[in-house]
Amino acid sequence: MTQTPDDPTAERADAARNRARLMEAAAGLVAERGAEHVTMHEVAQAAGVGKGTLFRRFGDRTGLLVALLNDAEAEFQEAYTWGPPPLGPGAAASDRLTAFGSALLERITDDADLGAALARQVPLERRHASAVGRAFQRHVESLLQEAGVEGDHEMLAYAVLTFTNFETVDYLRNECQVTTARLQSTWADLVRLLTG
Repeated sequence: MTQTPDDPTAERADAARNRARLMEAAAGLVAERGAEHVTMHEVAQAAGVGKGTLFRRFGDRTGLLVALLNDAEAEFQEAYTWGPPPLGPGAAASDRLTAFGSALLERITDDADLGAALARQVPLERRHASAVGRAFQRHVESLLQEAGVEGDHEMLAYAVLTFTNFETVDYLRNECQVTTARLQSTWADLVRLLTG
């Protein structure tokens, strides 16, 4: 069967190809020069598409970075959702929560981590609203509930995740010289206090 130019499946396939080219070009530029130095014009040019296509697909530079962030975080999400314990299922909720925060802090403090580099370029409110931010929130909330913590699990999850905000971690590391190990130890203390 021949597809006509106005066939919706042909448009979807073309849009999918454009998205893949844009994501590949953006990821390459970010890896080469850092997320903070990549412009929408450069991404469109590297992908061989017009800037209008890029803006229609992602809305703005932050939208593009959030899409890259979602891709970069897929492996970590797989690990804490389905991977081996204690990060993944099969361990006590408190152990999983400790492992999750420890792994997250390890990634945040690793200057080579692509997810952390991208997330630092995304404003806080967009990070929280992103698929990654919502997944972290739901995961911590469900582990608090599973651990039998009393209280408003949603707000408690926001409270403990505040400790992993880039702004907080960067301040503690850069201004207070706090090590990653100390951050992880404090996260473990927080989990122990919450879960009893």
